[in-house]
Amino acid sequence: MTAAERAPRIARIERATKESDITVELDLDGTGIVDISTGVPFFDHMLTALGTHGRFDLTVHAKGDVEIDAHHTVEDTAIVLGQALGQALGDKSGITRFGDAFIPMDETQVHASVDVSGRPYCVHTGEPDYMVHSVIGGYPGVPYHAVINRHVFESLAMNARIALHVRVLYGRDQHHITEAEFKAVARALRQAVEYDPRVTGIPSTKGSL
Repeated sequence: MTAAERAPRIARIERATKESDITVELDLDGTGIVDISTGVPFFDHMLTALGTHGRFDLTVHAKGDVEIDAHHTVEDTAIVLGQALGQALGDKSGITRFGDAFIPMDETQVHASVDVSGRPYCVHTGEPDYMVHSVIGGYPGVPYHAVINRHVFESLAMNARIALHVRVLYGRDQHHITEAEFKAVARALRQAVEYDPRVTGIPSTKGSL
């Protein structure tokens, strides 16, 4: 199947609750065009990195109860982003399926690996213990609490139905660690969802993913 014959791998998901109102648009075969607005500046920065380094066209518009804190908005956005990824993948015919990436960021090194398996799982390891109490940004504005990093990747993996492993090998700065995680996930996803010209169907011995 030629590129012109393939169905567009796009998705639009909307989710509204009493805590947040979120719209995500995703094109897996984009060029990294992003339009991000969540009300949490550092999270905007992370989602911009995800779209840019994954080479996905990504729009995220979210309004949430950030007057309480960023948790609901960040969590719900990760849920919707995972749903959009799962929808955009379609039947996964012709994809590479597996992807991984090592990302250095100054003193930090992070590794992420992905299996677009249809079996949701997330392993998130290696963050320094102090990250549980780290706050990034919010001077002024809404701060981002780094303790939610694991929850973001878990929500993404569960709703996209992928296996996602994120390992912080070493690092010191909470900004660098978090950003390297998002960039590593972006690059691993980019590799996993790319088409492999040698794969003519579903890349699984079971015949489905």
